Amino acid sequence: MSADAPVIELMTRAAVAAARDAGSSGLLPCIDRITVPQGSWSLTDPARTLARRIGAGGAHTVLSEVGVSQQEIVNETLAAIARGECDLVLVVGGEARGFARRGGTEDDEEKAPPDRTVTRPADFVAPVEIAAGIVWPPVQQYALIENALGRHEHLTATEQRDEVSRLWARFNEVAQRNPLAAFGTPMSAAEIATPARGNRPLAHPYNVWHASQWTVDQAAALLFCSAERAQEASVAKDRWVFPHVALHSSAAVTLTARRDLHRWPAMAALGRATEDHLGLPLHALTLAEVYSCFPAAVRVQQRELGLDPAGTPTLTGGMTFAGGPFNNYVLQSGADLVRRLREEPTELGLITTVSGMLSKPGLAVWSGTPPPQPGGPLVGDLATESLAATPVRPVATPQSPGGRAGPAGPATVISFTVTYAPDDPWEPVRSAIVAELADGERTAATCEDEAIARLANSEGLIGRGVHVKDTAFSL
Repeated sequence: MSADAPVIELMTRAAVAAARDAGSSGLLPCIDRITVPQGSWSLTDPARTLARRIGAGGAHTVLSEVGVSQQEIVNETLAAIARGECDLVLVVGGEARGFARRGGTEDDEEKAPPDRTVTRPADFVAPVEIAAGIVWPPVQQYALIENALGRHEHLTATEQRDEVSRLWARFNEVAQRNPLAAFGTPMSAAEIATPARGNRPLAHPYNVWHASQWTVDQAAALLFCSAERAQEASVAKDRWVFPHVALHSSAAVTLTARRDLHRWPAMAALGRATEDHLGLPLHALTLAEVYSCFPAAVRVQQRELGLDPAGTPTLTGGMTFAGGPFNNYVLQSGADLVRRLREEPTELGLITTVSGMLSKPGLAVWSGTPPPQPGGPLVGDLATESLAATPVRPVATPQSPGGRAGPAGPATVISFTVTYAPDDPWEPVRSAIVAELADGERTAATCEDEAIARLANSEGLIGRGVHVKDTAFSL
């Protein structure tokens, strides 16, 4: 759902459209819970405003912070329905960043907080990552992952750039066929790969058109209820879709703590559990939407889930071209998957979720037919399995205001990226690294030396020896 309107209006329209799509507009007043993932907006309790607008004034309202996986929201909803806590749940999210950029304003109608706020883990990012300034914008961390993957696969900088951009060009081809795509203009791999006006470099090797595009006006809503409730509401069975697998991990491992920056063993753990439950490999599923905030996210997931690296695992065109509305893209892609499953009800559809910097995975499989397994869908939090599968390294602590010394001494660069001058987006000026100190601790650091940034941009830094002092480094 997209239009030139405030975000609460977009979410209202999406909720109304979801009920209409189910064939029963009478569902809306019966909604007893509304969950909204936190967006870039600052509304106090958008679910409460939405409840009034759709006539569900008694609905329990939930706001999920950024860092709570969108799959975790879905899983909690499924569990609440299974426990009998709720009969009918609306999960809805939206962004109106384009509207705001054009001068639009959003009025907050609420004075009190939501009935419940779901919080993210405290250790979502490491203190040293925050101190080094590599957490925001997140393109830096994904570029670090991307360059570690390129090094692991022995790709030259040119080979890496071409492989990444060919993948994104295939995503663009899908977006061209998607009438709801925000940026469906054709783009070739060469155009995506080459810095140019309108495609400035962000963090080596990424340009603007490698990144999720957040300046969109988009909203989506999904309605969840039991089969019994759907029958009572006279929802036609050709409108139903069923969860076969709904897994996530609530445990987060920060980027600097991972032994292998190019890996995501937590997602692999979810994939193995899914394949065991379904009795078939994930690459056999014909419908797939892999979370696509940056190319590294897709490329790592393809490898961890056994998907074809030369494939195109998107139904929408991905977050660069279909539009990436910050913290609710999985609702957008989920709505698209529902449409496809209604057209092909015997097929299984895969959808994945990324939370943070490949911090917490989510994976679901849906179908237009109920699961054949006697125990029903596989639903759960695989935090223990995800942590057990992830090799880690100790992480250094940055210097404290009270004077505790930060990390210092020689280190070896594990991965790197380069960012550019604000007033000259073509000039590399800052290098960021993840490095391993002589004692085995990992750290993050940056360097503002323009000569080193140019060197890193042209030749790379992985494997080089550097000297670290707190969150700064030098060659």
